Amino acid sequence: MVILAGLVFRLFAPVPQPPGELIDVGGFSLHINAIGAQNDKPTLLIESGAGAPSEYYYWLGEMLKDSMRVVRYDRAGIGYSDLSDASRDPETIAGELHTLLEKAGESPPYILAGHSYGGHYIRVFTALYPDEVAGLVFIDAPHPNSSERLNMPPEPKFLKALYKVGAITGDLGVLGLGDRVLGPILRAPGLPEEVTNRYFDYTLNGKYLWGYLEEEKGYPELVEKARLINDFGSRPVRVFAGTNLNEKALLKMGLNPEEIRTERRKMQEEIAGLSTNGQAFFLEGGHITIFSLKENAAIICKEILKLLVEL
Repeated sequence: MVILAGLVFRLFAPVPQPPGELIDVGGFSLHINAIGAQNDKPTLLIESGAGAPSEYYYWLGEMLKDSMRVVRYDRAGIGYSDLSDASRDPETIAGELHTLLEKAGESPPYILAGHSYGGHYIRVFTALYPDEVAGLVFIDAPHPNSSERLNMPPEPKFLKALYKVGAITGDLGVLGLGDRVLGPILRAPGLPEEVTNRYFDYTLNGKYLWGYLEEEKGYPELVEKARLINDFGSRPVRVFAGTNLNEKALLKMGLNPEEIRTERRKMQEEIAGLSTNGQAFFLEGGHITIFSLKENAAIICKEILKLLVEL
């Protein structure tokens, strides 16, 4: 009965209306949302975290669009973008982004902003296209050695199985139906309703979770590549990190929250130190609220505008 209801829901669900454009990059389309006038200043290009839709970074775009060009996009399978049959290795993903930018009429130089694992992706893009990158911004991005240095336990094996179940139920329409009854499974506190309402588009089928699972296969290689890309010379680097931790969860894992906080701070300062022109900023926020809360986004945008003046 639940499956039948899900299939009926999927059959009659409205067709998603992406806020940006879908552009063919070679047999599949990627979603790009560019705002702000094109000019001779560097363009801010935002690389999302693992499984994070470009809509999460709404405030960064809205607060900067009057001063610079801002480009957000969804990697293959994520958000509004199509799935891709190509390998999800970091070079392929960077190449797809480069093709997308060219076909969308965007042009360098770029200031790359990477949230979470997006911080690893912008390292790879910089290594492949160094002449196109004017600066880098890391937003609560992990250090390539963070798992070892923080002594974090491996991700529970059941999670991958859970994602697969979610993807299958998504294809059956059950996930989308549940999303509308119980509320969106994706959450980024502080964003306006017009943005959060679009989260329902992502669960109309299982594409989003299949895309995340495919990309997840390439994460070990991504981390290894990021570890080797560790010198940005005098190219400006700005690092923003949240100071809020889930202390209860850390204690359950037998970890000391203060030790974790101290080591995380040290690693974020090390990322800033990859450039002779690097700075680290520590904000009161979590992994998502460091940019989804308007007051935190304002701090990040203020520093990006200062960086823009330097370039």
